[in-house]
Amino acid sequence: MPTSRVLQLAGREVTITNPDKVLFPAKGITKLDLVRYYLSVADGVLRGVRGRPMILKRFVHGIEEEAFFQKRAPANRPDWIEVAELRYASGRSAKEAVLRDAAGLAWAVNLGCIDFNPHPVLAEDLDHPDELRIDLDPVPGVAWEQIRDVAEVVKEVLREYGLTGWPKTSGSRGFHVYARIEPRWSFAKVRVAAETVAREVENRAPELATSKWWKEERHGVFVDFNQNAKDRTVASAYSVRPTPDARVSTPLTWAEVPGCRPEDYTIETVPDRYAERGDPWEGMDDAAGSLDALLDLAERMGPAPKPPKGKGRRQPTRPLIEIARAKTKREALEGLERWKARHRSIVGHLRPADVLVDGMRGRSSVWYRIRVNLQHVPESERPPQEPLEVDYDPWGDAS
Repeated sequence: MPTSRVLQLAGREVTITNPDKVLFPAKGITKLDLVRYYLSVADGVLRGVRGRPMILKRFVHGIEEEAFFQKRAPANRPDWIEVAELRYASGRSAKEAVLRDAAGLAWAVNLGCIDFNPHPVLAEDLDHPDELRIDLDPVPGVAWEQIRDVAEVVKEVLREYGLTGWPKTSGSRGFHVYARIEPRWSFAKVRVAAETVAREVENRAPELATSKWWKEERHGVFVDFNQNAKDRTVASAYSVRPTPDARVSTPLTWAEVPGCRPEDYTIETVPDRYAERGDPWEGMDDAAGSLDALLDLAERMGPAPKPPKGKGRRQPTRPLIEIARAKTKREALEGLERWKARHRSIVGHLRPADVLVDGMRGRSSVWYRIRVNLQHVPESERPPQEPLEVDYDPWGDAS
């Protein structure tokens, strides 16, 4: 079998090393298969990533091992891969890769990037986002139909305040709605506008959605506004996600949303859909709107409620205990099962949303924390905080 393939793309040569490496074992999808997928939908992908600095999320051994995040573009990159230097409040900066064409897409896939994670700014203006992003994140146990219903409320709020919403499946558990905006506002203002959307959605559909920041206080669908913070990225349109069936974060028309199912959009089905229908987001760049109306609403609403604090630390409003901090999700869940085995008498009181599984960003990779909310366990039966089942230190690990 060949150890590399050279592709001629956008007038450039791109070498794909180990083209037969299997990235999705359940489907037998190889690195070269992934490259070919992205080339088949290249115009649609580039509408979301072209000219934007991005974090390289690299699955060098396929989806069955955790990815690592590479903010800084590799030093040995081709001379046609541009960079843009993002500066953060911490004082740190990173020269991140900026892709412009299909050759850039193939180059990133060759590094092990399965999905693309661009910032909501263009390289020419790194301080003023041109996208507002709403991520609908359901708590465990929420039905897909409820997520779709909340997406419709998001659409109406955006429309009433002067913005056009563009829907897509996330390719994971949730749903995304983007809006192109004029690049006139800072990251902080865009985040305020997104939080205002979330609060207004909660006001209109309080039984379906929440804007509450703390995970243990949420119900239904969390309208996640913090994806608009400066250091956050979201999987782009047409990104393949690291799921066993290789689902795709797929742009839709609003007419398609009521009947959509995330499992219908995969690396195997999306190319034909794209060839037949084109890109539903084709007109997005011509629909940039203003945040003025949302920012006016934010002033009328006043500041969002803040949780109580004591002695400089946040005091939880629910009875939480921590179970595990682990390098991988599998290890964290195994720790949870051990804890459940020791506390069988209370497991029946727990509801799906009471088990809080958080993917936490470490230095260069995600680590996992599991907490349990004991709010539905009778107070007299609640177990105390115990030594963690898995006690991984993401900041002390040098590997």
